[in-house]
Formats: sequence, C-alpha cells, structure tokens
Amino acid sequence: MIFLRSAAFFLLGTLNTIFYGLFTVPLSIFWHDVGYECARGWGWRILWLAKHVCGIDYQVRGLENVPARPLVVMAKHQSAWETVGILCHLPRAVWIIKKELVWVPIIGWVLGGLKSIAIDRKSGQSARDQILEQGKDRLGRGYWVMIFPEGTRVAPGERGRYGLGGSLLAVGAEVDVLPIAHNAGECWRRNAFLKYPGKVTMSIGAPISTKGKTAVEVGREVEEWIEAEMLRLPPTSANNSAYAKQSVEV
Repeated sequence: MIFLRSAAFFLLGTLNTIFYGLFTVPLSIFWHDVGYECARGWGWRILWLAKHVCGIDYQVRGLENVPARPLVVMAKHQSAWETVGILCHLPRAVWIIKKELVWVPIIGWVLGGLKSIAIDRKSGQSARDQILEQGKDRLGRGYWVMIFPEGTRVAPGERGRYGLGGSLLAVGAEVDVLPIAHNAGECWRRNAFLKYPGKVTMSIGAPISTKGKTAVEVGREVEEWIEAEMLRLPPTSANNSAYAKQSVEV
C-alpha cells in the first residue's frame, strides 16, 4: 500500500510541478512577488497531496514567534518536506542553495528566478563573502533569507556539521535568527521514493538576537536550540520516530 501511495504521489506531484512550473518560471524572473505566490500555490498542493495521498499530516508550532521584520531563518534539514513547509508558512524569502540546484529542471529554474543565493560550497571564504554581500542586499530589500546550516540533508537521529554562513550574515546585517526544528525525515526520507504516513511537527523558536554576539556564539545558540528541540518533538508515529527512544532516555 505504501508503494502504491508513494507512486501516486510521485505521479501527481510531477504533474503539479510541471503545471505550476509553466507559470512560475517566467513569473519568478520578471515579477518576483507574483512568481513567489505562484510557487506557494505549488507548495500548498504538494502538502495537500502528501496528506491525502501518503497520509503525511503536519502541525506548525510557534507561528506567534514569526516577526514582521525580515531576518535570517536557520532550519534543520532532513528531507524535501521542510522546504515546502517553510515556503508556505513563512514570509517571502530568498534561499541560500548550492549552485548545482539552479540547473535542476523547473525547481532549480524557479529558485534561480526567485533571486536565490547560489553558492559553491567548496569555495570557502568566497562562498561566505557571497552570502554576506547578497544576503545583506536581499534583507535590505525586505526579503527574509533562508538557510539550512547543516548544508545537506541528514537522516533522522543524526546531526550534521553546522556551518557559520547564516550566523555571519545575521551578525553582519544586524538581524535576528529564527530557528526551526522538525521531524519530517521520519516520513519523507532523503532521496527516498517511499513516503510513510505520520504527523510531522515543525517547531518555530523565538528569534535569537545577534546583538553583541559573534557569529560563532550565534551559531552555537542556534544549533543548541534546534538539536534540543528535536528531542522534544512528538514522534510522527510509533513506527517512524527515530527520536522517541532518545527523548525517553534524555
């Protein structure tokens, strides 16, 4: 049954992406805000398909922590679900992505059109300079900046190395950081065809101030909040949770 539901989701999700891509790609290039709302329309339908086809429901905690002012968002990265969830529930943002994504048909083209900051993760200081320069520009124009500090998706129960790019930008631009934890990887796993039913929890923390702090201090505070919150999240289901046992032990 899970295979059939996953296959149906793949087919319908692909058709949804092609349909919205026909409009979102040109709109994102020439009319950013209109293109972003079109991308949101795609995202809402992906979440609907995930719920009604695969049985992946979700809840969002901490929406009251989302301020009106633009800031840097730093989130746990486990799957593709959180990209869609953040797209739909947070204010308009530009995304810090690896440059290879720009060449992915439709999805990558949309990300490029929506003024994402595409970096070469192997370029070290050059990538950090790019994040700082372009990130300040986007924040100054009223857009939020979204980054996955671990750089790549990690399996449930694991922790990647948190990079300093987002913290350097937040400190340099003198804006707060909004931390986000979630357990989407328990239902929608990295590069996995099968999608497992359950209820994802996305938890949004209170903004973390950067005033009087170094990037290292901010990064450590963000990482500590996200990883501690991961242990507090309820299991998606009795079968999926990689954190349930850890939570009991802690």
